[in-house]
Amino acid sequence: MAEAEGLLSVDYEVSGKVQGVFFRKNTQKEAKRLGLVGWVQNTSHGTVQGQIQGPATRVRELQEWLRKVGSPQSVISRAEFSNEKKIVALEHKDFAIVK
Repeated sequence: MAEAEGLLSVDYEVSGKVQGVFFRKNTQKEAKRLGLVGWVQNTSHGTVQGQIQGPATRVRELQEWLRKVGSPQSVISRAEFSNEKKIVALEHKDFAIVK
């Protein structure tokens, strides 16, 4: 799966109307479509957070989706990304919804 561009890992947190609108399910679906691994979960303070790993260009695509698209009923007010780093191997087997 490693492309010449290398693999990237990034954490994210999305704010707005992102709980109770199938945001986690849609994030998982989009990540799998892009061939990415990682996880997504609701937080106790009303946001959604997680981690994305995969080829850098695909990670960037999901970051853009998290910023601007989301699930059909969501309203995204902010998407923050942190702990971005290059990795040599994926640390997850698939893209999971964490309860």
